[in-house]
Amino acid sequence: MDIERFLVKEGKKLDLRDHPTDHSGDYSDKDAAAKDLTANIERMSELQDILYAQDVYSLLVVFQAMDAAGKDGVIKHVMSGVNPQGVSVVSFKVPSAEEMDHDYLWRCQRSLPERGRIGIFNRSHYEEVLVVRVHKGILQAQQLPSEIKADNDIWEKRFKHIRDWESHLYENGTRVIKFFLNVSRNEQKKRFLERISEPEKNWKFSMGDVKERTYWTDYMKAYAEAIESTSTKEAPWYIIPADKKWFTRLAVSEVIVKTLEALDLKYPVLSEERKAELVQARTLLEAESE
Repeated sequence: MDIERFLVKEGKKLDLRDHPTDHSGDYSDKDAAAKDLTANIERMSELQDILYAQDVYSLLVVFQAMDAAGKDGVIKHVMSGVNPQGVSVVSFKVPSAEEMDHDYLWRCQRSLPERGRIGIFNRSHYEEVLVVRVHKGILQAQQLPSEIKADNDIWEKRFKHIRDWESHLYENGTRVIKFFLNVSRNEQKKRFLERISEPEKNWKFSMGDVKERTYWTDYMKAYAEAIESTSTKEAPWYIIPADKKWFTRLAVSEVIVKTLEALDLKYPVLSEERKAELVQARTLLEAESE
């Protein structure tokens, strides 16, 4: 798969209308995609094992999307074959009182993956330039100096904060990849109706989701500006078509696998002293009586 078609190039003007939500590449059905997804999950498991053993890099995977775009499903299916000890998933919801008493990057900083591990952010620090931007009252309710709340350049400054923070992570061994799951408004409506019609999906539905649809245009503008302002070589954005869940999952897995492969991961090379210890250990174990 050519993942470059989903990559947002640094410094390039972004128009989300240029990114089809129903694209499925050369795949015409689920079966072929499912086979390749399985292969990618197996490869990811191998790479994660080496990542953990090497203990030099970590990988942070950020998911952002409109409601019902399939973030939870992607995380569940794509990460299904990876050792749970090597993966952490954090879902960011409305900030707590403690989180509100810190800067907006604090809660994400404290949730970063350790070296050797993969961290998944289900929503992230980008909420502070998305939902906070669309719903202006949220910013005004935050415990910030009045001059910050009144700053007309606040979003551009926050984009710079984010670029600098993600660059800092890169320079310290954390690779960052960010996915915007690009679902169409019609597909979102279809999925909402399914949640209402199917009893086993009722729990997923919230009236707030429907209310947020009225801000669709505002969200698309906020997403476009945030993505084009923060997609860098060190922390790229990928816009993934999300109308066909089976393709979304495959495309995300392709990007993650290729990102890990680009790290040139290797198992640690043992010192001569360590090798001698292994020889000694073998001798002692084999000398034990049954």
